[in-house]
Amino acid sequence: MNILVTIDSNYAEQLAVMLTSLITSNSNEKFDVYLAHSSLTENDFNFIKRSVDNDMCSITNVVIPDDMFEGAPVTDRYPKEMYYRIFAAKYLPQDMDKILYLDPDIVVINEISNLYSVDLRGNYFAAASHVNKNLKKINGIRLDMPEDSTYINSGVMLMNLKELRENQDVREVYDYIENKKLFLLLPDQDVLNGVYADKTMHLDALIYNLSGRYLNFYNANPKNIGNKKDMRWVAHNTSIIHYCGRNKPWKNNYRGDLGVFYYYYENILKRCKNKYAFCKND
Repeated sequence: MNILVTIDSNYAEQLAVMLTSLITSNSNEKFDVYLAHSSLTENDFNFIKRSVDNDMCSITNVVIPDDMFEGAPVTDRYPKEMYYRIFAAKYLPQDMDKILYLDPDIVVINEISNLYSVDLRGNYFAAASHVNKNLKKINGIRLDMPEDSTYINSGVMLMNLKELRENQDVREVYDYIENKKLFLLLPDQDVLNGVYADKTMHLDALIYNLSGRYLNFYNANPKNIGNKKDMRWVAHNTSIIHYCGRNKPWKNNYRGDLGVFYYYYENILKRCKNKYAFCKND
């Protein structure tokens, strides 16, 4: 499986936990992981690489050159890093047909082969939504999305590199940013929704992109009163847990039930540190 992560040095330790969860929960798979960045140091990269079993998980250091997105709208609010997901097909191997993008602030707790084998049927992306009906309408108006579309979370995305390589229009993205720059709150995620809503397949957030907030909203919905999801259900059915937002399990003020999964893989990583020569400063 091909995996893409965009990262800076602030998330190196979380990425090590994420990769540990990925290979632990998918022990029959091998992964080619591409780390796209412009700021990781050699120590950061070595730390990440030595944190996992390289026989199961090969890691490629993808340094994005400063001039790759020359001409793109770039400001303090819209840094060049926002283009790393949008234009992944531009810098990844040209013979690669698809890749699964994962934010570093997630853990994979069950197999993801079903996700990776999804037939994208000509769509550019497959991703899950965390928004309710009201936010769906607000985001649709704010970003000029098609009426029947849904705002997706871009932290987990299966990407159709072949279709993007053949059909993605760079100027369409740049023009959209210029026209909507006053309305973009989460720049790259907003752009992915605003430009590609009609080319995005929807995934089940309970399975492939479960956040604590989404789980709480789901269980609080009167329609789901007889079908609430507890931690046992999550442990057996969810594949990917996403700690999006400010509530992070590695912070002292974390509040939530899903943090137990992060701590589980964090402990596995700690136990394996001698085997994989775990050393950030080496």
